[in-house]
Amino acid sequence: MAKNNKKMVAAITSMEEDFAQWYTDIVKKAELIEYTSVKGCMVIRPYGYAIWENIQRILDGMFKDTGHENVCMPMFIPESLLQKEKDHVEGFAPEVAWVTHGGSEKLEDRLCVRPTSETLFCEHYSNIVHSYRDLPKLYNQWVSVVRWEKTTRPFLRSREFLWQEGHTIHATAQEAIEETERMLNVYTDFCQNVLAMPVVQGRKTDSDKFAGAEATYAIEALMHDGKALQAGTSHYFGDGFARAFDIQYTDKENKLQYPHQTSWGVTTRLIGAIIMTHGDDNGLVLPPAVAPVQAVIIPIAQHKEGVLDKASELFETLKSAGIRVKMDDSDNSPGWKFAEYEMKGVPIRVEIGPKDIENNQCVLVTRHNGEKTVVSLDELASAVEAKLKEVRDGMYEKALKNREEHTYTCETMDEIIKTLEEKGDGFVKALWCGDEACEDEVKEKTGVGSRCMPLEQGNIAGKCVCCGKPAKAMVYWGKAY
Repeated sequence: MAKNNKKMVAAITSMEEDFAQWYTDIVKKAELIEYTSVKGCMVIRPYGYAIWENIQRILDGMFKDTGHENVCMPMFIPESLLQKEKDHVEGFAPEVAWVTHGGSEKLEDRLCVRPTSETLFCEHYSNIVHSYRDLPKLYNQWVSVVRWEKTTRPFLRSREFLWQEGHTIHATAQEAIEETERMLNVYTDFCQNVLAMPVVQGRKTDSDKFAGAEATYAIEALMHDGKALQAGTSHYFGDGFARAFDIQYTDKENKLQYPHQTSWGVTTRLIGAIIMTHGDDNGLVLPPAVAPVQAVIIPIAQHKEGVLDKASELFETLKSAGIRVKMDDSDNSPGWKFAEYEMKGVPIRVEIGPKDIENNQCVLVTRHNGEKTVVSLDELASAVEAKLKEVRDGMYEKALKNREEHTYTCETMDEIIKTLEEKGDGFVKALWCGDEACEDEVKEKTGVGSRCMPLEQGNIAGKCVCCGKPAKAMVYWGKAY
């Protein structure tokens, strides 16, 4: 048994040895993805897609609770339509994939394969929004998009990926801004309470905001290797898109007004975030809420009379309690099974053998910390439910501790360089004057770029980390995926 376990674990490169290879090993060996003949694209395998389905199911419920409806826009955008918003098209131009032929005929107006859908929604709004009574429209769609990335990595950056994109249109700027902030809070709630992943809420600098937006807000998470990952964004567009697409409505005074818009989205990148926030050298560590299997039952000495029958009974008990449970009665050894389900990040392992049956008990092992607990079979369902909550809380605290230990406050660029050399990558909190030239110089000289200006600014009475002028904002800086 030990031999099988060691063989399985040795198949994963240590994260301390090579973090990038560790990540690749996990997405392959945990059977999350498979590569394809289309460079930069991936097959999301059943286990990986089941994680996405759980993310989608929970988030979709949260969106509907806030009044949003699902729609579905076309995959193709005419170039003439895309060109209507100059900043937007310039921002996406390097990543756009184009369709130039329909069958054997060349298209007069080539088609962009959807990188995002602002222009399509604007065209739709211009046809359906006429009066204040038509507002607001609170829409969302679950689709795939294409962005022709030069460097790709499964889940984190691929040429085609799955996401949701919310698009809303409102009568006033205040309503649109409130929507932008509300959805940022929805994402924060989801990441922290569902994915057990602490995030920093903040506003992007002007140089880093979404193409065509007046303001972009984001949640930033810190991965185990000290690099930042943008886990979700929420954009306030003002009335810029409405003016570009001539969307107007008649207000209560019978005057024509331009409405205000937002968009917001998260992607399958969240699966990459889960891997890099919680994973270890034995494989995945999945948050219970999105784990395809929340508890796996491993019969010990299953050839002995009564063991498989009791394991089946426990399976039905947990299933009836609404727990996503699996029983592995294959002829693989218990040691192989232990390593397999550790690799796949199953939150709880339930061990049941002849001696356990005699004592009316079983053993629960929690994946995130390896802790073993003996529980009565009469209390199995409630014990597993309680353990699932403990697992989520334990994972969050561990991730938060990692972030706190790798968040540094610096006052000069030399201090940033020295801190990162001595302590490794992480978030750097440093003051900034608001000048884009200083922002660029910090990145050029220290290697860390601005991630966001946190909503909780604290005391900013100080000097810019770059030029020494009075600061206007505190910024989280870091290397990013």
